[in-house]
Amino acid sequence: MDITTVADFNLVATHGGFGLASRASGQPKATLSRRVRALEESLGVRLVERGARKLKLTPEGAILHARTVDPFGEIAQVVEELKAGIGRPRGVLRVSAPLMFAHTAMGPLGAAFLRAYPEVRLEVTADDRLVDLVGDGYDAVLRFNPRPDDTLVGRRFMSDQLVLVAPPDLHRPQPGPSGDTEIQAIVRTGRAEVGPWKVVDTAGRVHTFRPQPVLCFSTPLLIRSAVLAGAGAAMVPRSVIAEDIVAGRLVEWGAAQAPPIEGWVLHASRRLVSPKVSAFVNFLCEHFN
Repeated sequence: MDITTVADFNLVATHGGFGLASRASGQPKATLSRRVRALEESLGVRLVERGARKLKLTPEGAILHARTVDPFGEIAQVVEELKAGIGRPRGVLRVSAPLMFAHTAMGPLGAAFLRAYPEVRLEVTADDRLVDLVGDGYDAVLRFNPRPDDTLVGRRFMSDQLVLVAPPDLHRPQPGPSGDTEIQAIVRTGRAEVGPWKVVDTAGRVHTFRPQPVLCFSTPLLIRSAVLAGAGAAMVPRSVIAEDIVAGRLVEWGAAQAPPIEGWVLHASRRLVSPKVSAFVNFLCEHFN
């Protein structure tokens, strides 16, 4: 039995069809179908029900997939790495990144990564959706303040902070009788109740602002654009507006009294990590630290 046929069968089973597996792996659909049929012939059992509109595994196919998907996936990966020269980062590296981070950082990062590892072809998908790393065919995902997940491991590569910023010519009102300050604000879409915003200025003084929403946007980049246009103040990650503050286009009214925003690069929790994934994880961590 050729172990690559088992790997191809698991690829098809994981993605739920020959066409989806073909798009995820870059292998021709006909090749995957031929290899799965060869595996069935070598085992003497049917593994998939053919003719159905949606892929359905036979009971034998379900057992084979459940018992072999992890170990055979690792073995197949090691075989490919041995052929290529183990320890040498190369091949396609598929990464999912949040929209904001992808649009603001991944272009320069990708170029720098290419210079360091010219044999790796980095493919980045910008998506705020919580993708299924294995099921969607990714090698790594970037997430900010991720929820615990036993199937993923990784490293923190950056830490960010929310700051309250405003246009330089926006009048900063005085605190009201309660000690709070009402401000015209741009806020994130979908947040029915906003505030109060507690911030600490450079002198260590705590200020409380009560935002009065005038605009709602779904991403920090849109919020930044509205603040730059003079629509009001907003709470945004420092990394998004750091250059604007240095250039004087925006002023900072204080840093949020809130835990930092942590960026993590995650991959499948297994003992064998491919050289290209290890290289990408180390690259990100060294870049931001």
